[in-house]
Amino acid sequence: MIERLRQLRKALKVNQTNFAKQLGLTQTAYSMIENGNNPLSDRHIKVICSAFNVNENWLRSGDGDMFFSSPYEKEFTEVFSNLAPATQQYLLLMAKELLNTQEKLLNPDKKPNP
Repeated sequence: MIERLRQLRKALKVNQTNFAKQLGLTQTAYSMIENGNNPLSDRHIKVICSAFNVNENWLRSGDGDMFFSSPYEKEFTEVFSNLAPATQQYLLLMAKELLNTQEKLLNPDKKPNP
């Protein structure tokens, strides 16, 4: 996670001092986190993700994209992750149906896929 934290800061083109201010930390305290001497708290992870529109899964594990591409994606991901597996499956089915309906409405002359 330390390397992704450094990668994020550089992608944002922010120095350690200004990044640390966003987290309510001193530059020294942040530097110790980025150098692996101190852990990054869950609270600071939440602040980073909220302040910079960062995908928490990416920050924690490297999965997915660094940033959310849509303002709704973050909220949807949070809601989805709190659903029971059966409800997640149902929501995914409904989302696919919505996508098919949208495609039919936007492209009424297109033949459906077999």
